[in-house]
Amino acid sequence: MAGNQALQVNDYRVSGEPNPPDIGITVRGSDWYWAVCAIMTVATFAFVGLSITKPRQDRIFHYITASVTMVAAIAYFSMAAHLGWTEIDVEFVRSDPRVAGLTREIFYVRYIDWFITTPLLLIDLMLTAAMPWPTTLFVVLVDEVMIITGLVGALVSSSYKWGYFTFGCVALVYIVYVLVWEARKHANGVSSDAGKAFLYCGTLTAFLWTLYPIAWGVAEGGNIIAPDSEAVFYGILDVLAKPVFGALLIWGHRNISPAQLGLTIRDYNGTDAVIHEKRTGVANGNTSNVTHENAAANDYGTSV
Repeated sequence: MAGNQALQVNDYRVSGEPNPPDIGITVRGSDWYWAVCAIMTVATFAFVGLSITKPRQDRIFHYITASVTMVAAIAYFSMAAHLGWTEIDVEFVRSDPRVAGLTREIFYVRYIDWFITTPLLLIDLMLTAAMPWPTTLFVVLVDEVMIITGLVGALVSSSYKWGYFTFGCVALVYIVYVLVWEARKHANGVSSDAGKAFLYCGTLTAFLWTLYPIAWGVAEGGNIIAPDSEAVFYGILDVLAKPVFGALLIWGHRNISPAQLGLTIRDYNGTDAVIHEKRTGVANGNTSNVTHENAAANDYGTSV
């Protein structure tokens, strides 16, 4: 068996569907998904590898960013293997042979990926801007609403899908507002390095995320482009929004310590002053008390 056999091995019966979808990916779409999976995997190892160059208490952004690409790699593996999808009846029946038919393949695993990774991306940005936790938590909640409404809308066959699309777009508008206004101003107030890092990464995220509703509208929503084109559209956006974003973020944090952002992270390795004091009862470098106590004990033993 040579070549990419994913569509033959994992056909519609493996996904529990009674019939194959009229509109679905081809081998070319699967090949593209494999390529993106490889990019996400390499990026994950790169981010984890770069984390080793930092003290453990300074690795939070490396770990968050690596988590994003790791989850994305699994999602793209699933889509490349032709798994994690279901078929729905299309609202708009097209005459274009590339999207002709009554049922279309919808990859719900893509939304599982986004449900996990988009909050992590926002946490990366909110921590960079040293935003208050209540704001961060609310932005993450709004983001989850955006992803869930996108998924539900994609699975609805009737025109009511556009109601969910509208809810998602409203949520996106709020997220973009926070990124380009509130968080940007907050980051500039932290330090010039934090302001620059947020400017690059926040601007990239805000711009790319506004393109996702367009992709949704011409793919799952309007059935205008073929699933292979959908794969390329979403794949390019995800590569820019995750590995490229991650590389830019880690580069921007090269001169920023978590302490500058108000993050207190302890490392139980014996070198942290606070942890050392808790474990030994003596502050690092302060042995005078121990010396005096030992001397007193020796004097007591001698006198006895």
